[in-house]
Amino acid sequence: MPSRSPTNPAPADPADLEVCVEIARAAGRLTLESYGGKGFPVDHKLDGSPVTAADLAAETLMRERLNAAFPDDSVLGEEHPDTSGTSGRTWVIDPIDGTKAFMKGVPLFSNLLALVDEHGPAVGVINLPALGETVCAGRGLGAFLNGEPCGVNDHEGLAGSYVCTSGFSYWPDAALSALLKTPVKLRTWGDAYGYALVATGRAEAMIDPEAFPWDLAPIAVVISEAGGSFSTFDGRTGPDVWSSGSAVASNNRIHRELLAVLDR
Repeated sequence: MPSRSPTNPAPADPADLEVCVEIARAAGRLTLESYGGKGFPVDHKLDGSPVTAADLAAETLMRERLNAAFPDDSVLGEEHPDTSGTSGRTWVIDPIDGTKAFMKGVPLFSNLLALVDEHGPAVGVINLPALGETVCAGRGLGAFLNGEPCGVNDHEGLAGSYVCTSGFSYWPDAALSALLKTPVKLRTWGDAYGYALVATGRAEAMIDPEAFPWDLAPIAVVISEAGGSFSTFDGRTGPDVWSSGSAVASNNRIHRELLAVLDR
């Protein structure tokens, strides 16, 4: 049996990944019932960010299914209070990543779900229901797009690299200015969609100077299993990067160059 040491954690259970995909896709089907509609209820949280009835309903569905399948696991979600379990495992939910896109009828929103254990994220899913794409991964199991193996591309160097971000208002001025002086092609294909592009070889990097744990938990394992690099904005790596508040994901080949630019 593989060692469960921090340097060689055991592979994830394929059954956990299968359930994770099923639940994320179920949430996606539910959100599509409201997608593109007008006049659906919208509230605002204390930080000013919007939350719709679809966000709340999708997280409720995901929690109910997780509680039924894994009653001893903890659950951390964006919209509802955390619940504590006894297993040492935690499911992390973002019912709609990209709520503003969802509200505008932009099809780049996703349903995010991850399982975190003592070694960090073990399985993760980026479900893009309006695009019909599901990108998922399990530690030691590989990364997949709609059930087929996927991976980062082999593009070398910043020149011609497509670098995604969710927006520019939350960027440090100096870092953004430095990046704009490089030959990268900067695009706002944001939220989890940008990470899905990196994991499937359609973009070279995705950067979030600020992010919440539920934004990043599935990303950490998806990018790693796709052969990419995943770190904080200032270059730190490790099993807790998903909860550190920022992220840089890349095809691995441009990661050091990108971090050097951001550090300027």
